[in-house]
Amino acid sequence: MDFRFLRESAFRALFQLEFNRGEENEKEFYEQLAIETATEDFEKVKPKDLQKISEKVRGTRDNLEKIDKIIEMHLDATWKFSRLAITDRNILRLAVYEMNFAEKKLPPGIVINEAVELAKIYGSSDDTGKFVNGVLASISGTRKQKNFSAAENFSETSTE
Repeated sequence: MDFRFLRESAFRALFQLEFNRGEENEKEFYEQLAIETATEDFEKVKPKDLQKISEKVRGTRDNLEKIDKIIEMHLDATWKFSRLAITDRNILRLAVYEMNFAEKKLPPGIVINEAVELAKIYGSSDDTGKFVNGVLASISGTRKQKNFSAAENFSETSTE
């Protein structure tokens, strides 16, 4: 399978998990269900591709607090993280995971391009691609300078 399919499937699963989180002891069940639902022809998807999708979903969710804090730090002062559309928020989350937390980190240019393409399809408005591009460009620029020390040392504080 191509990387775009894997990324889009992971995004769709993350989107579903916003609505069906389940209890902590059911986390794996709901992740697997979301991945199966997100892959259009689940039976035709190879096991290694399902594993890659699962890694993206689980990795994003395992680092959710840090990822959300990074995104929040790079939003314009007029935006609140809680106001982001669920689609836009999950496009950004997946991209931040791929650039900063994945075992095999992807180059920011590729991640940003792919996130913009997802935003064109699933974004909440016609301007979502531009919005996603701006936030991720800001994040990738900071990544080079600061290595996200503020988010990596993130404590359990509420982000609203």
